[in-house]
Amino acid sequence: MSHSSPASSEISFVQHHDDGTFKKTVRKVTIILSVVTIIELLCGLAIFKLGHGSHMAVLMIKGLVTILSLAKAFYITSYFMHLGDEIRNFIMTIIVPLLLFVWFIAAFLIDGSSWRELKNTAAGSKPATEQVEKAVAPGDKK
Repeated sequence: MSHSSPASSEISFVQHHDDGTFKKTVRKVTIILSVVTIIELLCGLAIFKLGHGSHMAVLMIKGLVTILSLAKAFYITSYFMHLGDEIRNFIMTIIVPLLLFVWFIAAFLIDGSSWRELKNTAAGSKPATEQVEKAVAPGDKK
């Protein structure tokens, strides 16, 4: 009985290359991950230097760091965890629950933030600015 062709087009048999090609690939991915990490660190330093400066600039830098972190996660899972060599169904078995888990965390953070804001405004019955004005002592200047 010959197994020259796979029973399904979805199943693939990865041919591992020689050590030289493998080392070259690992070196390339390591350099990419190092460069992305250095960029993330520089973005963190930029946020530190901005301090309480432009809120929009800080949010944009945080968004960039998030995107770079996702790119690093892709490279790590694809090359070092060998997920890039697997069949599509197995990859989806890992990626879909991961995305649902990320959505789960984001939903709870957003919900918690809205509850905090409602608590700070006496359950939404008065604007937030009125509470800030009451918190300032009569002799204090704004």
